[in-house]
Amino acid sequence: MSTNRTPAEVLRFAQENDAKMVDVRFADLPGLWQHVTYPIEQLDEATFEDGFGFDGSSIRGWQAISESDMLIVPDPNTALMDPFTEVSTLVLIADIVDPITKQHYERDPRWIAKKAENYLQFLGVGDVAYFGAEAEFFIFDNVRFDQSYNYGFYHIDAEEGRWNSGREDNNLGYRPRYKEGYFPVPPTDHNQDIRTEMTQVMERCGLVIECHHHEVATGGQAEIDQKFAPLVDSADNMMIYKWVTRNVAFQHGHTVTFMPKPLWNDNGSGMHVHQSIWKGGVPLFAGDQYAGLSETALHYIGGILKHASSLVAITNPTTNSYKRLVPGFEAPVNLAYSRRNRSAAVRIPMYSANPKAKRIEFRSPDPSCNPYLSFAAMLMAGLDGVKNKIDPGESLDKDIYDLTPEELSAVPSLPASLEGALEALENDHDYLTQNDVFTEELIETYIDYKRTAEVDEMRQRPHPYEFALYFDI
Repeated sequence: MSTNRTPAEVLRFAQENDAKMVDVRFADLPGLWQHVTYPIEQLDEATFEDGFGFDGSSIRGWQAISESDMLIVPDPNTALMDPFTEVSTLVLIADIVDPITKQHYERDPRWIAKKAENYLQFLGVGDVAYFGAEAEFFIFDNVRFDQSYNYGFYHIDAEEGRWNSGREDNNLGYRPRYKEGYFPVPPTDHNQDIRTEMTQVMERCGLVIECHHHEVATGGQAEIDQKFAPLVDSADNMMIYKWVTRNVAFQHGHTVTFMPKPLWNDNGSGMHVHQSIWKGGVPLFAGDQYAGLSETALHYIGGILKHASSLVAITNPTTNSYKRLVPGFEAPVNLAYSRRNRSAAVRIPMYSANPKAKRIEFRSPDPSCNPYLSFAAMLMAGLDGVKNKIDPGESLDKDIYDLTPEELSAVPSLPASLEGALEALENDHDYLTQNDVFTEELIETYIDYKRTAEVDEMRQRPHPYEFALYFDI
């Protein structure tokens, strides 16, 4: 999405598009976009250096009210026109700066992603890390949920959901079977047109889209694939991707969720992340080793696998994430790599022999994550592998379901819960703190936030299924 615009060019762009307002956006620690809107007259060239003042004390995971004054500084390279507002509005993604020191704020996820890119260049391993994320999501027609002292429930519905096959009124059939929703044509695929509209809006916002399709689950699971980009640009693009899908769906009376596992007993939504490192225009992951990889790529995989148990605390950051990471649903829970086994955490795509297409795919992440933190953490884990020449071990080219119990027990697996992943992060994060890419304070804050706001809150509440299991005990 980055266009290398100067502030003056952004102002001309706004004038050409008759912008009346400017909307400035940034990501909080969990990864949700926040925004503040100003009349366009408040934007001038100096703003791109001086920023706008705002109160950071109410942003999740950020600093206390006693030190709440912060600056939001727009990045001119991110300018686009909002396709959803009634009044013509310029959108700018921003970085967060301390107003006193004029230093970047260490809990700003976008700054952490920038520091990861800088660390790659500092090591001299490469000059650009490309990331391409394949985020899956569900398009539902209705969702209800609530929680109180004496009840807790959720109810999801979608016209396309297989559970509606027995409905008496207005029932025309044509719904994907459970776990059989991959690639059916309309009318079984109910969401062809809405995905196409999402794709077109994303392209208007500067994303390069490769394809869209129905995914495996019933009930409207979808995927829209975008082209890879440098790390920070790719994370910016993922924020735009989520915003566009939600708003297009909302305009049509639907709702989108990036929850990893909203439906029981059907496939969840992952976010497979393709990664490669280049230097001087040369792809460094192509070689004559396993699956056409270079030694650098194998060491990168070694770093991903070594740190995967702590890495997923960031790439799979919700309690719901671990309801997806279970065997039997194409879930990549096994800490191994393979050119063919999709249950391995790392896969090497074999679609093309072109060295420029050589990459690795980390399949465990899901789209509930903060893309800035996740892409940065994956790069740091991979670079730790390259720096320390970590051997990834033997590839896992057998079907995981054909392994004997003894063979399966030799393959390590990911943590089974967010609590387990946070414990792993607490014990293994030195690779993240190299050159202060992630600070110790940021990691402590992240772990404390996740434990207090999510793990502990979930632990205290009865689950509806517990009543089925235990009410008459």
